[in-house]
Amino acid sequence: MTTMLLIIIYLAFISLGLPDALLGAAWPVMQSDLGAPLDTAGYLFMTVAGGTIISSLISGKVLKRFGTGKVTFVSVFMTAVAILGFYFAPSIIWLFACAVPLGLGAGAVDAGLNDYVATHYKAHHMSWLHCFWGVGATLGPIIMARFISGNSSWRNGYFTIACLQFALVIILFLSLPLWNKVTSSSNAVLNKDSNVTNDKVIGKPKDEKPLQMKGVKLAMATFLFYSGVEATVGLWGSSFLVSTKGLSKALAAQWVSLYYGGITVGRLITGFITFRVTNRTLIRMGQMIALCGTILLLLPLPSIFLLTGFVLIGLGLAPIFPCMIHETPARFGKTHSQTIMGYQMATAYTGSTFLPPLLGTIAANSTIGIFPFVIVLYAVAMLLSAEKLNGSFVKRGN
Repeated sequence: MTTMLLIIIYLAFISLGLPDALLGAAWPVMQSDLGAPLDTAGYLFMTVAGGTIISSLISGKVLKRFGTGKVTFVSVFMTAVAILGFYFAPSIIWLFACAVPLGLGAGAVDAGLNDYVATHYKAHHMSWLHCFWGVGATLGPIIMARFISGNSSWRNGYFTIACLQFALVIILFLSLPLWNKVTSSSNAVLNKDSNVTNDKVIGKPKDEKPLQMKGVKLAMATFLFYSGVEATVGLWGSSFLVSTKGLSKALAAQWVSLYYGGITVGRLITGFITFRVTNRTLIRMGQMIALCGTILLLLPLPSIFLLTGFVLIGLGLAPIFPCMIHETPARFGKTHSQTIMGYQMATAYTGSTFLPPLLGTIAANSTIGIFPFVIVLYAVAMLLSAEKLNGSFVKRGN
């Protein structure tokens, strides 16, 4: 029963990743079809991100009232309808209207499923869960590219993704009784496969407000700068390689794809390593590896070292997000884990939404050559936040 539910959760995370890179892959064709300015894609992205941040912030209350199963079902239904809306979109205004439910649905699913797996399953499942997100994020552009290369029909690409989402909606609807059964027996069955044992992990009273708990803001800061590194490298890495290092556009794109490959493969490997290494050790190791990769981008070395730097950043980032997520209920207790998870997701989306454009603004008034310096700055801020967070728990004997 619990295995079947875990499979459904994995499918849900593939679904969560499917639409993430669709807009970027389809926009060159969409822009000409709809007669939109180039920067409209950025505003659409920010609209989706805004909805995601809002739903992440309120997800704790919603999940406690309705349960993870029902919230996941409704949220995936919202994203399916929104993606289908992109297929029918007659104008840019329609796209913006559909971007709102797309973001709201994604944020609730992300926070809810992350908290559920962190509370009920061991760390390797969390790493593999985020690896499956990478599978979805990779498949989305591949599906879109297939339709675009055939007859420039970006709409059919969105329609196909919408159909896949609706198929998952049906599966989630049929699985609602399973969620109820697993939840009701979780204390007896799932907790033996979890690292969470009580609600006073950090010695705080249950009625304390989540944001007042020591360490929560440091955890949020770590997520902020983690997402800043991940999204900024993905958005501006190719431009840096082309403009500053003289690589061809095709080769630069390939190198950045290897960066994403490092994240996906790294999370697959991390799942096996968690059997012998703790989350906190993996987080520290990942941050050090990522920092080494960013430093390679700073040095005047041959091009092969630049590729090595991008791959190292991807491999280093791989364990940080899932391991930080999995530590949430262990650090702050089950009572507040859903709410704190929502705060962390909201902060992560804030980092991925605003920190990359910050680099773009600075580069527009100077040079894209500042890229590695900004990445190092974000990586150091992430490391310091995480280490200060770990230090606060060591002092309290946790």
